[in-house]
Amino acid sequence: MKASNAPSDFPAPEIGPEMNGADVVVESLIREGVDVIFAYPGGASQELHQALARTDKIRTILPRHEQGGSFAAEGYARVKGDVGVCMATSGPGATNLVSAIADAYMDSIPLVSITGQVYSKFIGKAAFQETDFYGMTLPIVKHSYLVMDAAELPRIIKEAFHLARTGRPGPVVIDVPKDVQQARLCPVFPATVTFANPTISEIPKANDDELKNVLELIAGAERPIIYAGGGIISADGCQELRDFARAANIPVSTTLMGIGAFPETDDLSLHWFGMHGAAYGNWAVDQADLVLCLGARFDDRITGNVDKFAEKATIVHIDIDASEHNKNKQVAFPIVSDIKFALGRLNELIASNKFTPPATEAWHTQVQTWKREHPFSFKAGPQITSQEAIQVLYEQTKGDAIITTGVGQHQMWAAQFYRFDEPRRYISSLGLGAMGFGYPAALGAKVAAPDKQVIDIDGDGSFAMNIQELATAKIEKINAKALILNNQHLGMVVQWEDRFYDGIRGDTILGDKDNIGSPENPDGLYPDFVKIADGYGVKGRRVIKREELREAIQEMLDHDGPYVLDVIVPFTEHVMPMVPAGQTVKQMILE
Repeated sequence: MKASNAPSDFPAPEIGPEMNGADVVVESLIREGVDVIFAYPGGASQELHQALARTDKIRTILPRHEQGGSFAAEGYARVKGDVGVCMATSGPGATNLVSAIADAYMDSIPLVSITGQVYSKFIGKAAFQETDFYGMTLPIVKHSYLVMDAAELPRIIKEAFHLARTGRPGPVVIDVPKDVQQARLCPVFPATVTFANPTISEIPKANDDELKNVLELIAGAERPIIYAGGGIISADGCQELRDFARAANIPVSTTLMGIGAFPETDDLSLHWFGMHGAAYGNWAVDQADLVLCLGARFDDRITGNVDKFAEKATIVHIDIDASEHNKNKQVAFPIVSDIKFALGRLNELIASNKFTPPATEAWHTQVQTWKREHPFSFKAGPQITSQEAIQVLYEQTKGDAIITTGVGQHQMWAAQFYRFDEPRRYISSLGLGAMGFGYPAALGAKVAAPDKQVIDIDGDGSFAMNIQELATAKIEKINAKALILNNQHLGMVVQWEDRFYDGIRGDTILGDKDNIGSPENPDGLYPDFVKIADGYGVKGRRVIKREELREAIQEMLDHDGPYVLDVIVPFTEHVMPMVPAGQTVKQMILE
């Protein structure tokens, strides 16, 4: 994807002093505004780390595992709204980045992953710690580069950041052989780049005829609904969505990726819908006669049986990526557009035409009845439940915190029982569902927003996958908290076992099968997360009794440093509602 520079049309490039290729990489990163990189060294990336050691303009954070560093870079990007950067050496260092790259690809997160590579002359010869990282990442990136000429580094890095952050965001890989890092040159830093295919840089914009048609559809609707996805947040279009929904008086249900795009405490909010989403959100989409899908992709956890999804509705799908149109769901009106522009222009058209929202009082009454009669709820028992712990956390933070999660039941409960009124506050691996994401992402989130409380709501299984990042938090003085909802099981898989496999346990017990830890059997709890935290020099506390919960959460929030709060909960709780995979809202399990 080579770009061409046209000196007559663009500012002149800048020629730098002689330096090696590794210094060119670092200088190019500085020019892109990078102020932090999560990087683990090795033989093939050592030159790059030496170059980073020669600058005070970029903070290098050393994770304790490359996956931890790459998830941290993702957390940083998701909160900051700009490119996160991670780096690793060749071979196993590079392959340990793959989960985060795939995660960024599925959730449309801007990520640049730089990897060292073996000397150019050894490529393809099965050299020590050689992998074809360029080739193996092609299906999960917006673009991959293998840099064979150091003179190309400034252009490639500028292109990579442009690709990662523009249009539909996503990950880009830059693989740099060691001899390219060592090469001496006077680099030429382009002021800008343009691509041979101009459509790469073009931002599609809906035309007025398309948008006026949308307004006509709204005017004729009796049961309209907005289905808002993560594209709203990526495009920084949240205010436009809020203005549009209120002007048109349309209820809003988001995806998990779209949480916070519309305030969840607003009367028009139906929170989020899908497999474990709000019953009222699912019913509203199912019964709607007009669905406005904005910056979302009709993934299977939203649609269930896609043929039956919103089958009563005329569907409008506005998305910046034309490949998403009619991919999963055939729609009546696909519109290719930057969503921020489309919503902004819809708002202008509404104002200029004195748009009158349709008469949908009966629809709003029905929706509010569903909300009132079927809220997210749980039954309090003798022990602390996960839902209760999250609810208390919400109350004590007053909703003003960034929440990261691992993957599993706790991930869904965090979205159900913590209310999000702002974007970039619910940070979770959603398309890929990568366990181990939560705590590293919390580190990146805290670096991106040092003045915010950042809490990883995690499960004992997911937290254990990158527990070594407690060392990163301690040594780098990153004040990220972890609230572990510890049920000694892989909770979501257990739930499926209970619902669909006659309760047969297929390797889902994490502790001693003969002495399973629980609130009633604390002696069987395994491992001891408080002792592990202490070994890393991180303060920790275990809570079993309800009367200690509120005070313990406050202690965690007040502590000046990273903290692990191990809350022991029963494994018998299920996440409800639940639309079984491949089924419809009509098969939704409520309790």
